[in-house]
Amino acid sequence: MAPDLFASPSAGFDQPFAMLHACHERVQRSLALLGRLVDHLHARGADASAADAARDVLRYFDLAAPHHHEDEERHVFPRLAQDPQLAEAVARLRADHLEIGRLWEALRPQLEAVAARSAEWDPSALRSAAQAFIEIHDAHVAAEENLIFPAAEDAVRREGAQALAAIGEEMARRRGARFRPA
Repeated sequence: MAPDLFASPSAGFDQPFAMLHACHERVQRSLALLGRLVDHLHARGADASAADAARDVLRYFDLAAPHHHEDEERHVFPRLAQDPQLAEAVARLRADHLEIGRLWEALRPQLEAVAARSAEWDPSALRSAAQAFIEIHDAHVAAEENLIFPAAEDAVRREGAQALAAIGEEMARRRGARFRPA
């Protein structure tokens, strides 16, 4: 039940927008795993397979997802916030980040209990929190992929290769990785 959540299309820090897109693919895989986990828990309870899946979901949304949101907050949204055609969408996506954090705080303890195979998880609370978490991500990712990322990529392209390299270098530094320009 627990696929490798960290495998992704090859994209390096020299291609920051390719990394952002690849992250969305991992988000969607992690959300699909969360949905399957909820169904599995309903059918079979918190067995070893469910515990493994819960740990995978926790690992992704505790470690990788916060970096991704920070990437957007630092490098994508500021470039578009003053665009009258995009300002409202950017404001909504920023608000989504706060709501995603709030929803994660409600979902996380349920997943921790499943991961520990504890009897402390609440099936209806977990299902409700998971559903809200999945739904907000579905709309959020769609808005970024279809509207925000293309506009930000165009803005960075107009700024030049140095701007793209600076984004990749900063993303790598925050993750403790080495930046290798193309």
